[in-house]
Amino acid sequence: MANYPWEKSYPPGVKWELEVPNKTIHQIFDECCAQYGSRPFTDFLDKVMSFQEYKEASDKAAAGFQKLGVKPGVNVGLYLPNTPHYLIAFFGVLKAGGKVVNYSPLDAARELEFKIGDSETDILVTLDVAALYPKMAAMRGKTRLKKLIVGSIADYLPWPKNWLYPIAKKKELSVWPRDDWHMAFKDLLANDGKYTPHKPASENLWDEVALLQYTGGTTGLPKAAMLTHGCIMAAMSQGQAWTTPYTTPGTEKVVCVLPLFHIYALSGIMLGAVRNGNQLILYPRPDIDMIVNDLGKKKPTFLPGVPTLYTAINKHPKAQGLDLKSLKICMSGGAPLPVEVQQSFEKLTGATLIEGYGLTETSPTGAICPVDKSVRRVGSCGVPMPGTIIEIRDMENPDRVLPPGKEHVGEVCIIGPQVMKGYWKKPEESEKVLFRHPASNWMGLRTGDMGYMDEAGWLFLVDRSKDLIISSGYNVYPRMIEEAMYEHPAVDECIVIGIADPYRQEAPKVFVKLKPGASLTFDEMKAHLATRVGKHEMPVALEIRAELPKTPVGKLSKKELKEEERAKAQAKAA
Repeated sequence: MANYPWEKSYPPGVKWELEVPNKTIHQIFDECCAQYGSRPFTDFLDKVMSFQEYKEASDKAAAGFQKLGVKPGVNVGLYLPNTPHYLIAFFGVLKAGGKVVNYSPLDAARELEFKIGDSETDILVTLDVAALYPKMAAMRGKTRLKKLIVGSIADYLPWPKNWLYPIAKKKELSVWPRDDWHMAFKDLLANDGKYTPHKPASENLWDEVALLQYTGGTTGLPKAAMLTHGCIMAAMSQGQAWTTPYTTPGTEKVVCVLPLFHIYALSGIMLGAVRNGNQLILYPRPDIDMIVNDLGKKKPTFLPGVPTLYTAINKHPKAQGLDLKSLKICMSGGAPLPVEVQQSFEKLTGATLIEGYGLTETSPTGAICPVDKSVRRVGSCGVPMPGTIIEIRDMENPDRVLPPGKEHVGEVCIIGPQVMKGYWKKPEESEKVLFRHPASNWMGLRTGDMGYMDEAGWLFLVDRSKDLIISSGYNVYPRMIEEAMYEHPAVDECIVIGIADPYRQEAPKVFVKLKPGASLTFDEMKAHLATRVGKHEMPVALEIRAELPKTPVGKLSKKELKEEERAKAQAKAA
């Protein structure tokens, strides 16, 4: 066994060595459904469904998908919020032998169109809500999409909510035609549940891709990380190992407000609940009033979130004095957790709020903080997960591993069984960020993030990938906004950077040099971007300048603007 200094900071009984079952995700799901049977798996707006009910529904989904031609080599898109449809379709696709492609409800039309073509999605599942259906219906004839399966939130609501919902929410729903291009989600499941089980092509489950998860990677270009059954199973095993000393399988309740189309919620929350027999409290949207109310009423024991969620709870008037003693562990990811937010939340709830670090490409966790507050190191995002090695490598010579110490800042590299297989249809991009680690033989990922490790193996991030903006836990890539801005006839030059934001932690700001005689207001900019970028990408500020900073070779430079905004923020805080 290798001697890793960070193992000394692990929870009691947790070892660095990791056992990963040689099983597919859906095999583990079926085994857990058999084990936990009548145990509640989800609570969706007070409609409770058991593990056994999900087993039966996912079997029917698998049979329905196979009738539509889903088999190995066929990719099925999920364009869904957190509803039972997502879980049923996810496991149904895998059982049928297909791959899941996650689509974000925040995506703009052009992103949806690109992803459908790039991922080779022919079948897609969505809901009849006005925020989703019209955008996907517009893909008909413009893309390769051949079948749109449409569900309704009312499908999985308790009585009388299921009857009242279509009436109360009429303005928020879309009417869709009953034709050959469309299919009702209920009709997908209208069968006996007998499907042909899919047998993986390879005994090595790190070869068998389960999921195409879109990310900007380390360059900001849209690409899909190929996450295999093996790397997802490794991530599930890591999460289970880390929380075992503090949990009782089959008894925990987990808040699931983070979107399941995001790898943090999919792998860390949903699949973690499967592995441990936990109950998920599903929220189709982040309704903070409902969440705070349920914290008191439904008594969840786990609360995974992003910093903005904890900030919102800290500020919520009803959270003060609320009995939150049921909370055991709260986990923050997706963006750096401000110390003041962490301390305020822990004082309010009495729960432990820990932070983790990872990427889509690592399924998602690379490092995590121990639950024990006594070993916490302020400013650190934790120690390497079980089975994981983190190295800090020289940016000039990426084969050189830097020694520990604050003075040795380099690129954070994550090595372990949870690292992706590569980027879908992008071997050159894959080669840039992946390498085979000689000591462990696992794949290593060059994250593009800068940091250092101390002598005890704690990781400290100095800066995220060069231009990446982390807004409310979502990755926002300035280049995507810049390209959309250049389509405006008034724009001559454009730079987008992240600025401090009181709620989102960081948000995009646009700097523009106009063409001679042109004008542009903030509202005009927002109107222009409305159909070109997602809501999470929408800038919060616009500044018109006569000239934008450039490097000596004439390239637009963000460095000066970032320094200006940082100085403004410091002056404002002083």
